[in-house]
Amino acid sequence: MTPRDTIVATATPPGRGGIAVLRLSGPDVPRIAQAMLGGVPSPRHATFARFLAGDDEAIDFGLALYFPAPHSFTGEPVLELHGHGSPVLQEALIERALELGARRARPGEFSERAFLEDKLDLAQAEAVADVIAAGTTSQSTRISRARGSTQGAREPGERRGMRRRAAMVSSPTRRAAVRRWR
Repeated sequence: MTPRDTIVATATPPGRGGIAVLRLSGPDVPRIAQAMLGGVPSPRHATFARFLAGDDEAIDFGLALYFPAPHSFTGEPVLELHGHGSPVLQEALIERALELGARRARPGEFSERAFLEDKLDLAQAEAVADVIAAGTTSQSTRISRARGSTQGAREPGERRGMRRRAAMVSSPTRRAAVRRWR
């Protein structure tokens, strides 16, 4: 798959909380990490860091985790910033990432990238959405059990075909045609 733009989003629910997790994924993650942290953290190790503004003043501080490609959820370089759960700080960190060339992620775009990079099969990608949407513990448990028993498509040809079908269904032209026939 061809590298795309770098995306950013808050991975924790909106609102105030003890912590908030900001996630970035894409080819510019190492450069953005250098600018926001003063360096790229060691892969897969939580690193205490100051999250820097353009003037090198701290916006916030917390833990940074870096996952190099292809060893991440999306298969791309990924950076997670675990900071304080203030909506003002979350938005300031997102704005800083946008200044550095990232764009806001669409809902589900991290999972979409994981699917397109063969990190998740279609059933697993759908299960992620179902677990997030689960309204009760028993629903979540049933979904997790079902997801664990799902074997998914193992052959590259099967995955290629599934990706083509998913792209066709998700294309704007196809969505418009589906809406007309409802």
